[in-house]
Amino acid sequence: ATHGMTLSAVAPAYYRHIMPYGLPKFVRFATEVWNVDPSGRTDEQVALEGIEAMEDWMDEIGVACTVGELGLTPDMYDDVVKATFFLDGGYKKLDADEVREILMASE
Repeated sequence: ATHGMTLSAVAPAYYRHIMPYGLPKFVRFATEVWNVDPSGRTDEQVALEGIEAMEDWMDEIGVACTVGELGLTPDMYDDVVKATFFLDGGYKKLDADEVREILMASE
């Protein structure tokens, strides 16, 4: 799969997974990019609505929204995890189990 389609298929699950570690940025993403109204809501609710708005937009433009759309099946997850580069940057360093969880949440 192309890089962009692969990212689109896992991004929502990945963002939900790391959201607690970068919550202020996800709130800003929701309010500034997707015009989510934060009035009377928790930061978590605002951030999640932003991720949902991104998913709706991705569906609207026709990008892959699940790993299954890319032909990835659960029996392939171990190979994907083994091929993953684990970097120190970002809001949270992921481990192999978390990558597998993200793939499962992206089905």
